[in-house]
Amino acid sequence: MNRLLPLLCCIGLTAAPVLANDAGRPLDPDREDVRAFIAGVQERHGLAAEDVRAVLLEARVQQSIIDAISRPAERVKPWYEYRRIFLTEERIAAGAAFWQEHRERIDRIAAESGVPAELMLGIIGVETYYGRIIGRHRVLDALATLAFEYPPRSAFFSRELEEFLVLAGEQGFATDGPVGSYAGAMGLPQFIPSSYRAYAVDGDADGRIDLWESKEDILASVANYLRVHGWRPGEPVVAPVVTGGSDPAALADRGLAPKTTVGELWQAGLGLAGPAPADPAAPAGLFALEQESGPAYWAGFHNFYVITRYNRSVMYALAVYELGQAVRAAAEGADGA
Repeated sequence: MNRLLPLLCCIGLTAAPVLANDAGRPLDPDREDVRAFIAGVQERHGLAAEDVRAVLLEARVQQSIIDAISRPAERVKPWYEYRRIFLTEERIAAGAAFWQEHRERIDRIAAESGVPAELMLGIIGVETYYGRIIGRHRVLDALATLAFEYPPRSAFFSRELEEFLVLAGEQGFATDGPVGSYAGAMGLPQFIPSSYRAYAVDGDADGRIDLWESKEDILASVANYLRVHGWRPGEPVVAPVVTGGSDPAALADRGLAPKTTVGELWQAGLGLAGPAPADPAAPAGLFALEQESGPAYWAGFHNFYVITRYNRSVMYALAVYELGQAVRAAAEGADGA
């Protein structure tokens, strides 16, 4: 039977300081749902029940985690406020500096994967400000809290907690080491455990996948995630819509997946003020985002939908795209200075 507890923290991760106003409380491993979880992990993955129980004894349930997941910025802020969080001069400059520092590997991974460099940088910039903000919750605490104390998504986070325990064994880090977001997302690209196991890759070929320190692993993993989810090299992503007096409401906001076409937009009297597919049958999604002056409309194409597979939010995907474009412009300006 696989053992879990003897693992050593071999990638330099350290536990986050517990928040002063929320030290949390221990999780009761003798609860019926916790015992069922332990038995399931043992059956499916062969991890010793006593080891899993001992790990869960170290977890701390934190109300601040439940509060945070109950009010994500994508749901409570209008677009113009959400955008201001990420499209700042400081974050753009940090992205340009990151590109200049790691240009060879970024450009190489972009060429190999077909995922533009600016898109990888947009994602890392939105997710963690290029590593400056990786989260301050122990992943173990976040996942245990949401698995056992947040009924709306208990099933999902129970699976992620299980994936985390398996991941710790595969990658050789201590279960109380990794620090991440309130939802258990880890490293610069903020992969949840199931995504870490499914899509993260060993970019530097050193035998392990480190999404905190290895820039090769980080960038290659972001590119691989998008590639696997259907990224099409060279195709446009998104374009502002020019209404020209037409009312786009009937075609707008039908979900994340493109449910209209470029041709239908044209037929409705809508123009596209940016790169767009030339084929009128190309899928498109029309969505409205709130500006201070009122709603503005955008058309997202296939690759825009792929970005929403990373985070299921139109505002997130557009922030990633716009930050990446701004970072590219800043980096090219620095090169030409």
